[in-house]
Amino acid sequence: MPTVYSSPSIIQPAGNKPKIIEEYVGRVNSKTDAVSIAKMSSPEGWMEPGQTPEFDEYTVVLKGRIVVESIDGVVEVSAGQAVHTKRGEWVRYSTPYAGGAEYMAVCLPAFSPDTVHRDPEE
Repeated sequence: MPTVYSSPSIIQPAGNKPKIIEEYVGRVNSKTDAVSIAKMSSPEGWMEPGQTPEFDEYTVVLKGRIVVESIDGVVEVSAGQAVHTKRGEWVRYSTPYAGGAEYMAVCLPAFSPDTVHRDPEE
């Protein structure tokens, strides 16, 4: 029988401004460690500490634009586009533009505070 998750769990975000993380599938809402699927809503000017996660992350931008920094450079990802960051790669996400952004993040395996390896907050 298929499992329906009627509502997401709200996850505590990292970063300099309030951001809403709605986890539909993952360690908290569905007790799943294989994958996490979450909707993010981040305001204009939001930035999180850099991280070197032990998971791959696939991000689909639904509204606005996100900026993804890596050791190799910076990419901007707009509504209708997606970006893949690889496990073990240092990255930092931000939404510096007017209106912020909404996006879906899929992490394989599921996101965990123990495996994200965030840089210390400044």
